[in-house]
Amino acid sequence: MLDSARAILAETRTAPTLAATAQRAGLARSSIYRYFSSSEELLAAVVGDVFPERARRVRDRVLAAEAPGEQVWAHICANVELFASAEQDVAVALAEVADPHLLREPMTAFHAELQAPWWPPSTELGEPHPTLMAETIDSAVLHVARGLGRPSESPLDVVQALCVLRRLVDGYLGLDPAP
Repeated sequence: MLDSARAILAETRTAPTLAATAQRAGLARSSIYRYFSSSEELLAAVVGDVFPERARRVRDRVLAAEAPGEQVWAHICANVELFASAEQDVAVALAEVADPHLLREPMTAFHAELQAPWWPPSTELGEPHPTLMAETIDSAVLHVARGLGRPSESPLDVVQALCVLRRLVDGYLGLDPAP
């Protein structure tokens, strides 16, 4: 049901109704009421599902990398890939249709969870200001990710976006130069 609701959000940028979600999930309309009493409750469940899943994806990529520079690079790659995914459409739609109070706590927790993997590798890299560095690199990721797939002077695909970011952080991370 949550997958169906997310798909509706991504496609229509409107809050999914219980009826539309049930239909999309292949359920009888009355069946969904066993799980959700209102569209607001369904939307809250989607919010509660989307952000932890996004954070888990980033965390898993960081933890799979070995060296500190590779961990920071894995964080950057995972974030760019999330911005390029259909899940970004869901996140944008949620920001447009959900009550800001519904989003405040999950978004705060999400951003805190995204910052946590930065501390160990940043410390190992000798970074005296890991939070500031994380925010600076995250700002660069966000700026570059805004160019993904958008019509502009020179739209970027994921590989091009990662190449721009790699050129920016290579010296800091101590990685082999990007091909």
